[in-house]
Amino acid sequence: MSDTTLPAAGPDRTAVLRTASAAQDAATRADLEALVRIPSVSARAFDQAHVAASAQAVAELLRGAGLPQVDVVTTRAGDSESAPAVIGHRPAPAGAPTVLLYAHHDVQPPGREEDWSSAPFEPTERDGRLFGRGAADDKAGVMAHVHALRTLLPLWGPGDGVGVTVFVEGEEEIGSPTFGAFLAEHRERLAADVIVVADSGNWRVGVPAITTSLRGLVDCDVTVEVLSHAVHSGVNGGPVLDALTSISRLLATLHDENGDVAVKGLHASAAPEVDLTEAVFRADAGVLPEVRLAGTGTIADRLWTKPAIAVIGLDATPVDRASNTLVPSARAKVSMRLAPGQDPSAAMTALRRHLLANAPFGARVTVTDGEQGQAFSADTSSPAHAVARQAFTQAYGAATVEMGMGGSIPFVADLAQVYPSAAILVTGVEDPDSRAHGADESLHLQDFTRACLGEVLLLDGLVTGLVDGAPRES
Repeated sequence: MSDTTLPAAGPDRTAVLRTASAAQDAATRADLEALVRIPSVSARAFDQAHVAASAQAVAELLRGAGLPQVDVVTTRAGDSESAPAVIGHRPAPAGAPTVLLYAHHDVQPPGREEDWSSAPFEPTERDGRLFGRGAADDKAGVMAHVHALRTLLPLWGPGDGVGVTVFVEGEEEIGSPTFGAFLAEHRERLAADVIVVADSGNWRVGVPAITTSLRGLVDCDVTVEVLSHAVHSGVNGGPVLDALTSISRLLATLHDENGDVAVKGLHASAAPEVDLTEAVFRADAGVLPEVRLAGTGTIADRLWTKPAIAVIGLDATPVDRASNTLVPSARAKVSMRLAPGQDPSAAMTALRRHLLANAPFGARVTVTDGEQGQAFSADTSSPAHAVARQAFTQAYGAATVEMGMGGSIPFVADLAQVYPSAAILVTGVEDPDSRAHGADESLHLQDFTRACLGEVLLLDGLVTGLVDGAPRES
């Protein structure tokens, strides 16, 4: 227990919280670096012992932060067992809400180590940023939760504060394949009035954001066959287009002359007005100067509320192994992001119909369905959103932006479906320079400190300003 007395709501209480939060910063940084050193890649081709070790490390951090009940758990979905997740819980005091804090401890594969400026699993500070796989996505989200609990639980005491359930997943980076089964098994244990998902980003360095919409996702494998076997390209070239040329022509039909998605039957809408210029987007994304941006509408429309299609994989003969041969078959992975409001099954049907209808020169086209994920759109009128906006504005010293996100976090829609009365807040620690999933992933350290303070103020704000969607009696 702390000897510090927490004043009633107001500037004095905020000052105490700021001081208490700052006192945890060094330990939070050290523990984040220790988590980054665990190569917890959830892709099944990697050693899953590291994922188990990461789950145990997170469990110990939550126990040390003061949660009285912490378990490492798995679930089964068919013949598959989930990667280990961590659930911690602190019961709600009488009359107080329960908050579910979500993050994930698994990470993406590092890719080629030579593409990194420093070893991917050795956290390294450069120019105020911490580099390492998972430093931003999402071990910083884990540590923001741990930091808030370390700060608040001693100040609240056993009869004050809110109820807290922490859920740290272990397979988000492979699409959360057992998430539905996990929710079904632990539905009561994870029930909450407010859900904080710390797995998104901020508007930019120094400017916080709450993500209010996420695009959905479908993907598929497309195979194009033109020959029963490979043949000599000189002897046979001309009457038959090789499979790589054929699949290239097919994939080119997915966009019109403006670069908009050409698949019929897809939903689109307009994004909220935000200050996102072409120059800022080009700089953030690293677009080459001579490349013209594709699509129509505002940049925010194209990023958040219109469908987008990318070819994210292609099976082809490597150039240094190529021979004068007509390739008989080729395969590509096509990924399509969906606007909020789009049904994934209907979108997959539309995509398949388009691919089959545009087979070049009668080539044999086979479409194999892949992942599907729902889009998400938040109700930003909830009292919890108002508390969150104020908390992060105070922590960053800049107005909180409500923004969409072009990426997909399908389980957020699952949470909204299972807990329809809960307010869902999608927060995060990333910024446009974080390069999540890429080489040299990094975390802006000053913004991380601000994010941790923001979560402290958010959770405490739910004590002083909200109980089950209504002001709390003093």
